Amino acid sequence: MRYAYAITSALLLGGAAATLTLNPSDAQTAQNEPGSITASAPRPGAPMSFADMVAKLSPAVVNISTTQRITVPQQANPFQGTPLEQFFGQRGGGGNGRTQEAQSLGSGFLISNDGYIVTNNHVVSAGAQGATVESITVTLADQREFKARLIGRDVLSDLAVLKIDGPSFPFVRFGDSRQARVGDWILTIGNPLGQSGTVTAGIISALNRVGQGPYDRFIQTDAAINRGNSGGPMFDLQGNVIGINSQILSPTGGNIGIGFAIPAEQAKPIVDTLMKGQTVTRGYLGLGPQPVDESIAGALGLPKDRGEIVRDVVPDQPAAKAGIRPGDVITAINGKEITTEQSLTYLIGREKPGSRITLDLVRDGKKLQLPVTVGTRPSQEELEARNERFDPDADAPPTGGDAPAQTGASLGLAVQPLTPAIARSLGVEATTRGVVVAAVDPSSDAATKGIRRGVIILSVNRQPVATAADLTRQVQAARAAGRKQVLLFAQAPRGVPAFIAVDIGE
Repeated sequence: MRYAYAITSALLLGGAAATLTLNPSDAQTAQNEPGSITASAPRPGAPMSFADMVAKLSPAVVNISTTQRITVPQQANPFQGTPLEQFFGQRGGGGNGRTQEAQSLGSGFLISNDGYIVTNNHVVSAGAQGATVESITVTLADQREFKARLIGRDVLSDLAVLKIDGPSFPFVRFGDSRQARVGDWILTIGNPLGQSGTVTAGIISALNRVGQGPYDRFIQTDAAINRGNSGGPMFDLQGNVIGINSQILSPTGGNIGIGFAIPAEQAKPIVDTLMKGQTVTRGYLGLGPQPVDESIAGALGLPKDRGEIVRDVVPDQPAAKAGIRPGDVITAINGKEITTEQSLTYLIGREKPGSRITLDLVRDGKKLQLPVTVGTRPSQEELEARNERFDPDADAPPTGGDAPAQTGASLGLAVQPLTPAIARSLGVEATTRGVVVAAVDPSSDAATKGIRRGVIILSVNRQPVATAADLTRQVQAARAAGRKQVLLFAQAPRGVPAFIAVDIGE
């Protein structure tokens, strides 16, 4: 089932934030049988009512709506050449666009008494292709309306900072999301589905949830969050903003108890940068990483879900200058292990450009350490221009060249040498060396992994291959070493190479 993602966010509240003091529980820890788990006395829990807390925090939470101009193609006049042409033509007006106002698009919160507001970037972005945002309106809890200026935005973190002008505004402050624990009570305030000033409570369901973006690490909550909560704050019981509601997981687009918030620890430095009118910068190495999943780990004899394998290196960028090669498995950064939760891209993005780091890596079974100077991540547009992913659905059959030959050991593939003519037909450099897949057994693991006619195999187990015999030798060597998979470095026509572990047949 394909899930829809509705987006919501929240910011820290401070200033007039309420402080809630609760007495610790007097209950004693239960005495259990030997070997059973014994729970300690709980931290201060939820009050009998959140009303006092809500009364103090609500004035700092705002409703955000935008006015967008959407260009609509002009329709042909069905009455052209008839007496009705002039009448109906004049009624339509002469423009190609119309102005549409979108109400209650999202939420936000004030973080200073001079009117700075935090929200999600998607709340103040155009919602349709060809649309432009002409104005942003902020409505306070007391129904006062202000026109807002966009001070800055960061697409990758989905954060934006607005500014409204006035004598003084109630505001809240960021808290320390690093102190949050699974099971802690939280409170959210926002404008779900246009219902302004809605309050929901729940607990933190999980921490460090990986999202769809390379830098997404969310706080998960079961508090009711719906469309329109985006950009709103998630409070701890001291009235501090520990998260900004950003997304929900839902098959219907409505709340099912799985909501996500950007942690304050990640949001505050970005917000501070945007408030100064500066651009958010992130660390960059200039390489294409790929997770070491179970099949790749089996082919390399490494633990699964630990480290990432380098599939390509950008020339003249930090990774290339440091001597990192395709096929290297990077396992740690400054001693911090790379895992599925702490990915290479995420950890490098948090490093300051220009700083020196040490990478732990495995190359041909040997452990190495390389010092690297971190670069500055290019814009998303620049990266997307070169970062075309491996496409197993690409189908550009090879033409010309020698007749295909079956591999000696069964991978379910028939391959032939990659000649300059075939390389040009597949959209790669004529000097590229490898073998090209001419046929695939549909019942093979290779077919399951997306290998198909036209895919170029550049290396097997990090050894270059130029003929079917080369490929066969590497497969036989892997089998003799007791391996059940071989690691192919493969490239779809006009794509970017990627590592794919393929089972060795009987």
